Parts: sequence; C-alpha cells; structure tokens
Amino acid sequence: MKLQRWVVHKGLKVCIVFEGRDGAGKGGTIKAITERVSPRIFRVVALPSPTEREKSQLYFQRYIKHLPAAGEIVIFDRSWYNRAGVERVMGFCTPEEVQKFLDGAPMVERGMVESGIILLKYWLEVSPQEQERRLWDRIDDGRKIWKLSPMDIKSFNRWDE
Repeated sequence: MKLQRWVVHKGLKVCIVFEGRDGAGKGGTIKAITERVSPRIFRVVALPSPTEREKSQLYFQRYIKHLPAAGEIVIFDRSWYNRAGVERVMGFCTPEEVQKFLDGAPMVERGMVESGIILLKYWLEVSPQEQERRLWDRIDDGRKIWKLSPMDIKSFNRWDE
C-alpha cells in the first residue's frame, strides 16, 4: 500500500519483470504482491504467444505498449526475455534473432530507464527435482491443471539447454 501511494504521489513509472522456469513461483509471487493493491495503479501483463501481426513487428513492440505511465506499476509475468529463453530453447526463433535480441535488449532497457521508468528484473529459480514435483502437483490437482501446458513438459525435458 505504501509503495502504490509513493508511486502515485511522485508520479513514478515502475516496471517489474518476473522471469524464471515453469513452476518457479512467478504467478504466486505476483499474486502475493498484487492481492491488496489498486488495479488502477498495479497492472499485470502476461502476454500470450505472439500473433502473426506481432511476429512481423519489431520484437519489443508488443511489450512497449504495456509500459507504465506516471503513477503506474506494471508487472510482467514473463517478458521480452522469452526470446533468449523459451523461444531459443524450443526453436521458436533463429540464432540470428536471438543475437539481435541480445544486442538490442540493453538499448531498449536503457531507453526505458532514460525515459524515467524504474526497471526491476527478477529471476526465480527452482531445482529440476522441485520443478518436476510442482509439475506433477499441477497434473494431479484439478485446481492447478489450468497452470499446465504441453510446453511446460517439453521445456522441462530440455532443462540443460
């Protein structure tokens, strides 16, 4: 509550990025942060797979339109770092596209910070054993099955990549 009042009072723009392996706790962490805050100030962005139109645009474009204005906090549940992680490992992009991303990301983020955005990035890690336990928990618990996608199993099997 204090954070959101401070952000509004100062007219700050805060962008928080949560990345990590499937089952590492990104969603639970975001839920814990946002359960008692104003949706007028806090916004969570969890983008689906890109559309054909988005695939034809500048890679960062689909994320840029969600960045915060003054007095807002935006939390990304996964972000542009998908290009270097999931997309690379699963073969959804070429090595050249990954390299373009790695070259461009620091410049885009520098531009964000220079425009006054406070950028906070977090990586949540989980061991292979714990990830497997959590994936099975999702499979076995009907209340959690919605969290599981076929991609989760495929990416788990490519842990070391």
